[in-house]
Amino acid sequence: MTKAILREKSAVAWLSVISNSVLVVLKCAIGLIIGSVAVISEGIHSAVDLVAALIALFAVKKSGKPADEDHPYGHGKVENISGTVEAILIFFAAGWIIYEAVNKLMHPEPLRAAGWGVAVMLLSTVANLFVSQRLFRVGRKTESPALLADAWHLRTDVFTSAGVLGGLLFICLGRWLHPGVDLQWLDPVAAIAVALLIFKAAYDLTIEAGRDLLDAKLPETEEQLIRDHLAEFFPTIGEIHRFRTRKSGQTRFVEFHMRVDGGMTVNQAHQLSHRIANAIQEHFPGTSVSIHVEPAKEPAPGNASPASPGEGEKS
Repeated sequence: MTKAILREKSAVAWLSVISNSVLVVLKCAIGLIIGSVAVISEGIHSAVDLVAALIALFAVKKSGKPADEDHPYGHGKVENISGTVEAILIFFAAGWIIYEAVNKLMHPEPLRAAGWGVAVMLLSTVANLFVSQRLFRVGRKTESPALLADAWHLRTDVFTSAGVLGGLLFICLGRWLHPGVDLQWLDPVAAIAVALLIFKAAYDLTIEAGRDLLDAKLPETEEQLIRDHLAEFFPTIGEIHRFRTRKSGQTRFVEFHMRVDGGMTVNQAHQLSHRIANAIQEHFPGTSVSIHVEPAKEPAPGNASPASPGEGEKS
């Protein structure tokens, strides 16, 4: 990982930390002042987002360390662990929100100065929309599971804040248009809706972050693209077998066995492996390619000496 990429990832991670810190204070303070469980639940949601942002910041810095003697495959999975921990935190936050909302439904309290709640929810919606867009852009550009998990947290917060905002607006309008109609129940109902959306986001994050921890293969579209590159080298290479892929953080790992003409020299096989690795790395920069060369049972038809390779991973 280059220093420029690491700086870009760290900068957007810090932006998320600062934004969430401000929103936690504002939401919790306003929620307590006006007595809104929905606003307080959003404050708790932002607090979880803050913890997630801090975890993402740590993961970005840790995963940027190069491979060492104890971690020969690098530190990429720190980001996958980060995404999984963030998802677990969200599950706990959603459960607490539902508990508080049900309690508010059973023991309703009058909502005071709902206009302040509208203001802080509007601010939260706009701020999280802006920060999540930045996180998505950098996260996709750098293929960072930690930043993408943080982005999904904030994008969920955009929708949940908008939902609470809508509920508070209805309460304000109801007091103005129909003073005798009790709409206080909208506040805890909006909080429950927030929690259900959070549960869904947490589930999706757990699946996405956890699959790479289990060394799941690359997506089918990516594997097919790699196979297409290999097909370009036929008939110089013969059978491809023991084809395996996985991903750790933003680094892809591709390994396979290939059969070549038994009369090919070691140097020719070495050059061929370089060319194949370069072709894969053109589409997926930084990919670790491991190739095991085997002699074909019969000479591969039309075999020609491969051209000199560029820079790539050796077999």
